[in-house]
This record gives sequence, C-alpha cells and structure tokens, in this order.
Amino acid sequence: MTRKPTPKPVPKPTPEPEALNMETMPGLPEMPTLVRPRGEGDQQQAPAEWALVAYAGAALGRVFPLPVGLAIVGRAPDSVVALLDGEVSRQHARLRVQEGQVQVEDLGSTNGTRLNGELLRGGAELRAGDRLSIGSHVLKLVFLDPLERAFHETLLDLSTRDPLTGLANRGSALAELQNRFGLSLRYNRPLSVVVCDLDHFKKVNDTYGHGAGDFVLHAFGERLLGTLREADLAGRIGGEEFLMVLPETDLTGARPFAERLRKAIASFPIPLPTGPLTVTCSLGIAERTSAETEAGQLLARADAALYRAKAGGRNRVTEG
Repeated sequence: MTRKPTPKPVPKPTPEPEALNMETMPGLPEMPTLVRPRGEGDQQQAPAEWALVAYAGAALGRVFPLPVGLAIVGRAPDSVVALLDGEVSRQHARLRVQEGQVQVEDLGSTNGTRLNGELLRGGAELRAGDRLSIGSHVLKLVFLDPLERAFHETLLDLSTRDPLTGLANRGSALAELQNRFGLSLRYNRPLSVVVCDLDHFKKVNDTYGHGAGDFVLHAFGERLLGTLREADLAGRIGGEEFLMVLPETDLTGARPFAERLRKAIASFPIPLPTGPLTVTCSLGIAERTSAETEAGQLLARADAALYRAKAGGRNRVTEG
C-alpha cells in the first residue's frame, strides 16, 4: 500500500508593520515648532578668513586668524602666530596675506621651516590644506567661516579650560608650566610660579553646600584673571588649588603679584544668598634656580612653601 506524502504547510505571509501614528500614541504630547525671530544681523554673515590651525605641538587645537597684510610666526610673545617653543626662532617665518592668496617666507630661522614635509627655501605660495612644520608644531592653512572658527575655538575651550572658573584645566596648566620652564632653562630667563589654596574650603561646602562652594570658586577665578598680565597663565590643578606661571618674573615680581591676589580675595567678601562670606587664601611662591633642570622641582618648592603658609596661620604668602 502506497502512502500519500503529507503536504507541507504553506507559511502565512508576515503582515507588514503598521506605521506609527505619533498623534495617537499615548504619553507623547505634541511639541510645537517655535518660530525664531530674525534679527538684522541674520542676513549679514561675516566673511570667511584665512587661519592656521595647530594640528600638533604645544598649541594643539589653537586657531590663529591671519589678518590681511604681514604676520610673523615666532617665539616672540607679540607674534601674530606665537609658538612658545625652544626650537622656534623669535622671528621664524613671515606670512603675507592678500586677497585670495597667502605666501610664506622663512626668516633665516635656526631650525628651518618645512612646507608639506619639504624644507622651505626662499618663499612659496600656500594653498588651503598645506601644512607648515615649525619646531614641534604642525600648522594647517584653512579658510574658515565664522561658524567653523567658533567650532574650533569651542573644542579647544572644552579640552583645555576648567568650566567652573574659566581658568586652564589641570592638564593644560601643567603642560604650559613644562613648556615655559623649558624656555626659561634654555635661554636662562627668570621664571616664577605661585601655588594657591583656598583656606578652609571644605568648611564652606559643609556649611553652605556645594552650590555655594562652586560660586566661591567661580568668584575666585574671576578675581585671579583680573590680576594676571597678558603673558601669565593661571590654572586650576585641584579642587581648590591653583597654579600661576609667571614668565620673565623673579621673586621680586612674584611676591607683589601674590600679595595683590591675596588682598583681592580677603578684602572683598563674596556675596552668597545667605549673606557676604569672607574667604582667604594661602600662597607659596618660588623662582627657578640654576640647579633645577625639571619643572617638577620648581613646582615642589612652591608647593612646600604653600604648606608652610598654611601651617603658619593661613592668609599669607611664603617663599620657597
């Protein structure tokens, strides 16, 4: 007897998923589209401009806008493109910016200028995307509109700045100290550092709350920025600990600076919702000596001076 084969079941077609109706779904309120009022400046966008963006080196991420005319690249602080590096000459190279054209010329620098990896001899015309190698720095020529420039500058701020105080963050402050120390050592120039700590800051947090503590740190950052010269650098290197790097400054200049900062904090109470709060700080200062070959040695002496200031009664400046 021959058995008939069992027929295989025919699979039912899978129904296509229904499109979601956002208007009928529960718990999802409709969000209206807002109409932004347009101002007069919306139709008048600033023109794009040439700039050098640092892709390598201590200035990593920085944007150097290039004005029309001549621009010096070098170690001198007043250079349009200032690169604080011992391998960079004071006046290393010169850029000439004209309408739609950028030219570069090496100014007889000690270590030379490289364009796209090749040693530059005489002058050359640059195009967007070209790379200049100067010391340990690599600078890329770009043509930025205002939005792109703001984007680059925002990224740099996010990576190098402490958002609470507006000062440099720990990493960028210590990197800048290392860089300035190297220049001071190489060219035998004076360099001082100041380490500062807010007195009894834990008590502020415990008594008034961390929100009040953050406000105190913000106010301190503003007052510190008001005491700095253009060439100085200040950074937050701990919870309530700060570092100031003072190039071309010996102890006779560092002490008045530290005293001004101490008085600026102690003499003006910080306004809190609960009332004015008097805050003081202790500071340790030190100047680089000829025997020191590492930045950590200088920082350690300033740090030791800070602890002596705190042990001696706080709200004072002590030399290391």
